[in-house]
Amino acid sequence: MTTPLARHERGSNLPPFVERTVLRRRMMLLVLSIPFFLHYAVAQEPKALSIGGIQAKAGTRTSGFIPVPAGVDSATHIPVTIVRGTRPGPVLALVAGTHGYEYSPILALNRLAKKFDPTQLRGTVIIVHVSNMPSYMRRTVYYNPWDWKNLNRVYPGKPDGTVTERIAHVITKNIIEQCDYLVDLHCGDGNESLRPYSYWMKIDNPSVDEVSKQMTLAFGFDHIVIDDERPRDPGQSVYCSNTAATRGKPAITVESGGLGSMDEEWIDYIENGIWNLLRHFSMIDGKPSYVEHPIWIERSEVLRSAVTGVLLPRVKRGEYVQKGTLLAVINDFFGNQIAEVRAPFAGVLLYILGTPPINAGEPVAFVGQPTNEAR
Repeated sequence: MTTPLARHERGSNLPPFVERTVLRRRMMLLVLSIPFFLHYAVAQEPKALSIGGIQAKAGTRTSGFIPVPAGVDSATHIPVTIVRGTRPGPVLALVAGTHGYEYSPILALNRLAKKFDPTQLRGTVIIVHVSNMPSYMRRTVYYNPWDWKNLNRVYPGKPDGTVTERIAHVITKNIIEQCDYLVDLHCGDGNESLRPYSYWMKIDNPSVDEVSKQMTLAFGFDHIVIDDERPRDPGQSVYCSNTAATRGKPAITVESGGLGSMDEEWIDYIENGIWNLLRHFSMIDGKPSYVEHPIWIERSEVLRSAVTGVLLPRVKRGEYVQKGTLLAVINDFFGNQIAEVRAPFAGVLLYILGTPPINAGEPVAFVGQPTNEAR
């Protein structure tokens, strides 16, 4: 039996019947509060997300293929993983495999899909593993082998176009228009030797431009090409990341790897950049880091070949060159030199072809000139 002294020692000196009444009222208040707390918890949990027929509930990782229906040519599909967090947050799209021979981004996303923990994620990550399956399966550089078009030159695409245009249309509608931020992941194609760098694309929209700038600094590559010549028309956006930007969604393009390499260094750069970007957007716990001394490249130029033949590079990626430096020579198929490619200005060699085949009009090298101006 509970004595008055025992009740006093517990900090209560109420009569037993009063204590029982207070306890019953507290229990009733607790029971009545349960629906409120359940409603609050449900309201805070993100709803299921549907992308191209792939359903992802909160706290799950779901994978599948988004169909690209047949049109004037055959159908194809796009492998996608959706990692849906348990707490509210932004939707970040990661797009790889625009060019099928660019392996570093494809391999990075192949790994990250299993590393992202939806129970620890705020928001959603949409992973486009391979945008251009025909190119990937046929190991082609630049172009889709079915219609010989460059996927990163036909955005926002056409629902009734050729396969490359239909792929762009499906990605625009199902990925770009459903995300808040986008990273277009590239590397040097199967014929390009490239040092890591990123693009900061300015489209005269201050709110989008500034967020995109911070994304490049968070991704971690110190060489950043400033590109303010992308189209402003959403209907003629041309490039994947520019399609997002012209729709008010900050986006960047990053490059790491090349020559069909599976080098761990290039893959790690991409993985580390994505993890830090998730911290930047507070989608996972942790303090983000930023490039402390970015090398802003305001003037840049892609140098193209005037002839078809056998290309022989004379410099290596990442080298600083002077105006007039010989970058490559091109021979005919009988060993006679028929062309030279020289640097148009002093700068850093961001990429150069590393394989002999060259067609007239194709890129040979990309030179960027760092600026001393703070950005």
